[in-house]
Amino acid sequence: MIEALYTDAYHEASSGYFSKPERKLARSRGRIRHLARYVSGGRFLDVGCNGGFMVEAAREVGFAATGIDLDPVSLDYARRHFPGSTYLHTTIEALEAEPFDAIYCSEVIEHVPMVDRFVAALSALMRPGAILYLTTPDFGHWRRPKDLERWDAFCPPDHCLYFDPASLTRLLERHGLTVFRRRLALKPGIKLLARKTASPAAAGG
Repeated sequence: MIEALYTDAYHEASSGYFSKPERKLARSRGRIRHLARYVSGGRFLDVGCNGGFMVEAAREVGFAATGIDLDPVSLDYARRHFPGSTYLHTTIEALEAEPFDAIYCSEVIEHVPMVDRFVAALSALMRPGAILYLTTPDFGHWRRPKDLERWDAFCPPDHCLYFDPASLTRLLERHGLTVFRRRLALKPGIKLLARKTASPAAAGG
């Protein structure tokens, strides 16, 4: 059901992120520069890679970059426009791969109905010391409209869960991921970096 919901979500790669590809790629390059302060090279994974913009930015700075997504149309766009990386039609829970040094997960976790299983899969694919760059809408942000129907991030059933920084930090910590940096977000969103510092068993104990 989830895969059907996101198949061709951007109308033959013509709307959303695809309507301004140069701007999307420029923003991705800026985020990669920030991520590269904490991890230099290695294996990079974009979970929910869309058209491959962040994957391409990671490849440009020397990462061996992989992107996964549920939308085959987006993946086709990525393969045609950014052929230097690997793109897979799969979920993080089903992905079998060697551990990654950096994982990027932007505006994805709010779509996930079984969030503990999702974060457990992220953590399992990170080597010790690896970095997670994660963004999601911020339910607790001071600029979030009190009337939820006026908030552009409120769009059920696409968005299943909402977080504030405290609840998201607790979720990540359950899976051995320690938040060490939050980026300023003027719009109601969370942008954070977390490091894999412990196994889930150690974190829970």
